[in-house]
Amino acid sequence: MSQLETINPATEEPIQSYDVQSWDEVKSSIERCQSAFEDWRLNSHEERGEVLKAIAAKFREKKENLAQLMTREVGKLLRDSRDEVELCAAICEWTAENGPKELADDEREYPDGRKGVVTYSPIGVVYGIQPWNFPAYQVVRYSIASLMAGNGVLLKHAENCTGSGLAIKDIYEEAGLPEDLFTVLLVDHDTSNKVIEHDLVRGVTLTGSDGAGRAIGELAAQNIKKTVLELGSNDAYMVLEDADVAHAAKTCIQGRLYNNGQTCINAKRFIVTEAVYDEFMEHFVSGMEAIKLGDPTSDDSDMGPMARKDLRETLQKQVDQSVERGAKIRCGGEMREGTGYYYPATVLEDVAPGQPAYDDELFGPVASVIRAKDDEDAIRLANDSRYGLGGGIFTKDLEKAKRIASQHFDTGMVFINGFGLANPNMPFGGVKNSGYGREHGGSGMREFVNEKSIFVNDA
Repeated sequence: MSQLETINPATEEPIQSYDVQSWDEVKSSIERCQSAFEDWRLNSHEERGEVLKAIAAKFREKKENLAQLMTREVGKLLRDSRDEVELCAAICEWTAENGPKELADDEREYPDGRKGVVTYSPIGVVYGIQPWNFPAYQVVRYSIASLMAGNGVLLKHAENCTGSGLAIKDIYEEAGLPEDLFTVLLVDHDTSNKVIEHDLVRGVTLTGSDGAGRAIGELAAQNIKKTVLELGSNDAYMVLEDADVAHAAKTCIQGRLYNNGQTCINAKRFIVTEAVYDEFMEHFVSGMEAIKLGDPTSDDSDMGPMARKDLRETLQKQVDQSVERGAKIRCGGEMREGTGYYYPATVLEDVAPGQPAYDDELFGPVASVIRAKDDEDAIRLANDSRYGLGGGIFTKDLEKAKRIASQHFDTGMVFINGFGLANPNMPFGGVKNSGYGREHGGSGMREFVNEKSIFVNDA
């Protein structure tokens, strides 16, 4: 039987191996999840919320153990792993508090006196295919919303954080979630496709690359399954002519390097107007050069290793191809020697169409800087991407920034004079090749429900 293996990216040492499940084992897991759902769906929103509150408390109780495990498996800074667990707890609490209101029946009355009710009924078993970069948050983001709605949940986690996925299952069940309602599947891609095709699976959500989104979206569509796709991005952060340049540069460094530069909504392209370009680059390059690579468990480290060997190799290839096609390296740009999948903070300029640094997502600590003629040109360049997840605007004119964000920036999220990741009460998702559907907020809880119309006439 084949196995899944986790490897510490800081030491390159194996952590643990897990047996891949047979199809018969997987089918049994799906059936047990369906059975657990049949009972769970009858609980009130308030009853489900009490379990979610208990899960939040259990996350905090287990925070250190889970944070240490995530850092071992994917190399993220330990302090960021701790923050991630706190975010998971906050999502559980927000969902528990707001779920009953967001999912409440919507009563309507018609001019002729008839009445109607719109209910948000759970649909059944929801299958989530999740990546490694936020081993806990990615799971919580979709599963807690689905559980609040009354659904059952299946998880296929990334191989390199298998242990984190199983630890989350334990946390859920120790907090009182019914057994089998949240189930971790240890499967390969072929078996995963069969899960999507299974009659009891009613919804599919994927966080991953746009290539994976096309494949999963097509298969789900062939089987008429509802999907939410949160895919890659190449988020643009615009530094306009009236920006506070020092603040913009500092924030852009944080936005590019958070989570070792491996976040779908990281700042990735930096579009800087001609008027402030040189000043920005002075601050930006010096700040990136000062970043200290090191042991992710050490408080002295600014950045840990990339999560896998192949990811670092792909990033280096993208940098090399971009340089071959005209980009210039201002700092970094080469893998360091020694143990661990470390890659330095890197700045590329003279980035232009036809280069991976312009066209594609660079999933690692590499910043692509693009010079704009003026603010109008910056907006054009920001939208010149097949992606549309997030982005940022730096300017002292907040009204102008809000106008650009709402009317001109073709993304699902926009950050003004700052960098952000996610907030439980704000919808999270993108447009274009960054996918469709929303997570978080009331939107996330209503993605996998049956919006059912009930028409009521007097007897």
